[in-house]
Amino acid sequence: MQIGMIGLGRMGANMVRRLMRGGHECVVYDVNSANVQALVGEGAIGAQSLQDMVSKLAKPAAIWLMLPAAITEKTIVDLSNVLVTGDAIIDGGNSNYQDDIDRAGRLAEKGLDYIDVGTSGGVWGLDRGYCLMIGGPNEAVTRLDPIFRSLAPGAGMEVASGRTSELGYLHCGPSGSGHFVKMVHNGIEYGMMAAYAEGMNLMKAANAGQQNRAVDAETSPLQHPQYYQFDIDVTEVAEVWRHGSVVSSWLLDLLAQSLKNDPTLESFSGRVSDSGEGRWMLKAGIDTGVPLPILSSALFQRFTSQGHEQYSNQVLSALRAAFGGHAEKPHGSDH
Repeated sequence: MQIGMIGLGRMGANMVRRLMRGGHECVVYDVNSANVQALVGEGAIGAQSLQDMVSKLAKPAAIWLMLPAAITEKTIVDLSNVLVTGDAIIDGGNSNYQDDIDRAGRLAEKGLDYIDVGTSGGVWGLDRGYCLMIGGPNEAVTRLDPIFRSLAPGAGMEVASGRTSELGYLHCGPSGSGHFVKMVHNGIEYGMMAAYAEGMNLMKAANAGQQNRAVDAETSPLQHPQYYQFDIDVTEVAEVWRHGSVVSSWLLDLLAQSLKNDPTLESFSGRVSDSGEGRWMLKAGIDTGVPLPILSSALFQRFTSQGHEQYSNQVLSALRAAFGGHAEKPHGSDH
């Protein structure tokens, strides 16, 4: 099958490679011409513009976007002006599902199909495959099934049940549903990552009883230092948990490898970005009255890592000094 791909970054380029491995013809475009030429060298057909891409695609055309959310809308608008009735636009990035619903309505008026595909797999997807959560009209999704099947982890496999979910891709429902499911997926990911991080941090501090702590009014004493005398190798703990533990997961596999490569994690500053899905999921929870305490905590932890708590901490320090005369201590000076 033939498909266009716009956005040849870390995921888009590897998705093209996986599709070509599956026998599909890929027409590719990116604002960075070097990215285009790299894939042309591997067998893709290069395009110099959106119009050029459309001219190289047979009808009905299907074009997949793997772009940052900030430029997705403009690209879709530009594409909609050069595509014709029956063509399809597929957004595989992390768009807000509410935007998908609005876009699908506008594009339908032009006779264009819009399909939102929550795509999970990251930089490992080339070999592992991509878990796909798909939203859009039945006919268009069915037409593009060969593309989804080639990208999914179960490419080349058959299941007796006929359930595509067992192959790693699923038509979740109408437009917006794919990115809604991916939004929830990423919110769960936030929580899992936060749980691993907090647990590892506690194990790292299990030797607190061996540390010399300041003895003053500004430092809380450790009441039972004899209970915190463990020098735990968190790198080895992460590894042993990978084998038979109920908390084993692919995320844990990745963490274990990171700790092997950099046991102290000194190459990381600790600033954790959020690309929006956690915020959208929290809003959906508020709208529907569904409690999301774990997600909200994980999301706010990311805000803290980004430095957004600095002013509130200064307010706390100012209040403590004002009512109790407590002078600030330098960071890390409790022991």
